[in-house]
Amino acid sequence: MSTIVLGVLGSSAAFCQAPAPAAPRTGPGVQAPQDAKYPDLIKTCKVPPPAAPGRGGAAKGGPAKGQAKGPAAPAAAGPNDVTSAAIPGVIAAGQKWKEVWQVEGNNADGIVATKDGGILLAQNDNSNVVKLDKNGKVSTVYTGLNTSGSVAMNGKYLFVLNRGLNQSIEQLEPKRKTLVNKNNGDPLDCLGGILNDMTADSKGGVYFTMGGLYHADANGKITKYGENLNTNGIVLSPDEKHLYVTNGPTVASFDVQKDGSLTNQREFAKLEAGGGGDGSTFDSAGRLYVTAQANGIQVFDPTGKYLGVIPTPRPVITVTFSGPDRKTLYAVSRTGNTDWIIAIPMIAQGPKGRGK
Repeated sequence: MSTIVLGVLGSSAAFCQAPAPAAPRTGPGVQAPQDAKYPDLIKTCKVPPPAAPGRGGAAKGGPAKGQAKGPAAPAAAGPNDVTSAAIPGVIAAGQKWKEVWQVEGNNADGIVATKDGGILLAQNDNSNVVKLDKNGKVSTVYTGLNTSGSVAMNGKYLFVLNRGLNQSIEQLEPKRKTLVNKNNGDPLDCLGGILNDMTADSKGGVYFTMGGLYHADANGKITKYGENLNTNGIVLSPDEKHLYVTNGPTVASFDVQKDGSLTNQREFAKLEAGGGGDGSTFDSAGRLYVTAQANGIQVFDPTGKYLGVIPTPRPVITVTFSGPDRKTLYAVSRTGNTDWIIAIPMIAQGPKGRGK
């Protein structure tokens, strides 16, 4: 029986009926663990997922990748006014971020550079991959995805993560196909949590984070690597000899063998400016750039030495070099239910031939 509440204000009476329960959420735009059908899918796992996945169990930007609980915070009217300090060889003093594009919802993540100076980005809510060209024009380039997440590119290969129910890694180029959606016969969801981030190798495989660190080769065979990792962002070095994965307040590194296997896990760097590592990218000199939410983009030399931080107008979750000469740093900045693509001029240059 419905409950009717009578309230009196002055001489007016108002009747309020409790709202009907929201319909179960399912389908594209809904990340797998929030999907109403997720519990039934997990019941089919021969090997159940871990009870408590690591940081990779939630996609970038916090739990459920920006699907905030409660009302979204009001969005500011533009980038907050922050100015860079000089980092020799990286960025000049006095540089400021420029807002390039703004979109409502969870609709910008996992950015990579295109060969013509633009960027590709994944849209969770819209389940598309869109391109932002060097002039700021936006176009939808891939549709029919399932709650798309990070994008990865290496040479002729382009991939996207699908974070909806029955999660998968899809190859978009040179031929559109599913690279992997199962692990030993189980749905990929049985690994636990959400596909978070990935980096593509030049052999048609990808390294990805999903409550842990994994490699899927060109045939879709999955191998797990690493110990005591709280994974999130991941990137291959430009020469593909080393792999870097954020590990909470530190960055872990591995040596990459010719067969793609990983060895020699070690701590590469600490996030000296604080925060937990998220997205990352390299420049052509081998310096590593790591987003740390509200703690800016932290920069490290090839030995792991901390060089400084590039402050950002809002928390940032993903970063890449692009522009006509690859000397512009792009990032996704988020507040409440709004995503911004922001850009800042650099001295450093991004590597060519790779998305990031």
